[in-house]
Amino acid sequence: MHASSGSVLVVHGGAYDIPLESHEAHVAGCRDGVEAGWAVLTSGGSALAAVEAAVRVLEENPTFDAGRGSFLNAAAQVELDAIIMDGRDLNVGAVAAVQHVAHPVTLARLLLTESEHAMLAGAGAELFAREHGLPICAPEELLTGRELERWKAAHATGKPQAWEPWGSQPHPSDTVGAVALDAAGNLAAATSTGGTFNKHPGRVGDSPLVGCGAYADNRTAAVSATGEGEALMKVVISKLVCDFIAQGMNAQEAGEAAIQILAERTPGEGGVIVLDRRGQIGIAHNTPYIAHAYVTSSGEIVTGIQAPASNRNQRSDDGL
Repeated sequence: MHASSGSVLVVHGGAYDIPLESHEAHVAGCRDGVEAGWAVLTSGGSALAAVEAAVRVLEENPTFDAGRGSFLNAAAQVELDAIIMDGRDLNVGAVAAVQHVAHPVTLARLLLTESEHAMLAGAGAELFAREHGLPICAPEELLTGRELERWKAAHATGKPQAWEPWGSQPHPSDTVGAVALDAAGNLAAATSTGGTFNKHPGRVGDSPLVGCGAYADNRTAAVSATGEGEALMKVVISKLVCDFIAQGMNAQEAGEAAIQILAERTPGEGGVIVLDRRGQIGIAHNTPYIAHAYVTSSGEIVTGIQAPASNRNQRSDDGL
């Protein structure tokens, strides 16, 4: 999609059946995330710092299923997962099932830089946050009235289910993520999510799993994934994209090939954003839409809600 010798940043705001009335909010949120990450890159910051900055903005935006505004689990709790990965040395930090941290992506980065561990979960992850001075928030700070009402309505039926059809109500689309290439040629990726609606307490999806929710390797690419976690983790989709690039595919081809494997080997849906070591961008998915934004070395920001390649007549893209 694009090749550049300079910095590049791509974000996504989830791949799912995003209602038309929510498109504007998703695009605006993705633009805000890109602008935050781009400010880091243009001031000489690293790709790792840029993806953290971009995802933090998305975690603050209740439009998305990450941080504030996340789906509630079956016990009416918000449980958050996140990962961040450095393409220079393959270092990774990930947290899962965290309840009292507003920015799990920052906790994941703290784990990457300040611990010999790669992943912490639940109370242990929150203890690590406290030990290192990361702010702890009350659960209510992550809860929106929209999600509470949605949970109550689903449970009032007596048969609440995960992956409940949305109907016409505005909703957060899914997981958020970012990939970046900095001026030094380093890649990084980050992904953050509140997981699936009405999930069993303690459920962990693909997002915080290395190679699934994200992967970054300076030799190939940085990838962030979104969609049905139980399916995405079965094909280790983010690492799969990088492997395809290692075999000679470009960023778009590799993303599409990985989504094809997802469709062939699982019944699941999902999407990926891809940024290879040359600055080439790929966006691929088999969901109805994917919300995204990217900015290249020219400084131009491109945003959109993209339909699959086979159904681009539905797309609302580039400049919404």
